[in-house]
Amino acid sequence: MSTDQHKQRAAEAALRFVEAGSVIGIGTGSTVNHFIDALARSDINIEGAVSSSEATTHWLKAVGIRVLELNTTGNLPLYVDGADEANRLLQLIKGGGGALTREKIIAAASQRFVCIADRAKLVERLGEFPLPIEVIPMARSFVARQLVKLGGQPELRADFTTDNGNQILDVRNLPLQEPIKLETELSLIPGVVTVGLFARRGADVLLLGDSTGVQEIRP
Repeated sequence: MSTDQHKQRAAEAALRFVEAGSVIGIGTGSTVNHFIDALARSDINIEGAVSSSEATTHWLKAVGIRVLELNTTGNLPLYVDGADEANRLLQLIKGGGGALTREKIIAAASQRFVCIADRAKLVERLGEFPLPIEVIPMARSFVARQLVKLGGQPELRADFTTDNGNQILDVRNLPLQEPIKLETELSLIPGVVTVGLFARRGADVLLLGDSTGVQEIRP
């Protein structure tokens, strides 16, 4: 069984958290696309979805799911998204797809965050995947210098602009022993828009797909 099939299993397992008639938040990435397709095939009729990216918006519209704005929906009962890494405390690294800012906003506005991934995304300690940080373009070099002072090795994501018109620094070797503390510290650097650490508001449920089925992890 392929990794893609593992993702599909996790995505389909998330359907049981969706309430008919609700508005839900939906993230970005290949695993989320499986969730959108599964939702469209199901008999669960939702009022609509708040999208975390232009890519997800296109995917939702293509399968006939109404896209709504968070400013008009208010808080959401559910947010479904993937992760680049997750630990057993359900703290995450996200942003490989570049949608981390909108993802973090929707996660914060949601009562429950269900994270879906293949089992390979579960790690004992976060940090092997480079940490994405969205930055205002004029502050890119300044932010990079502050990250170097913290021990990080930032690299500009080439030929990439976020949906918000910003740039992303992918950072290796940051001290991630205390994710909540580091998330707070990095967020205070002037010019940083969003840090791809989801530790202060991590997932509530982690669904991991593999060849044997789907494992559910709660904090």
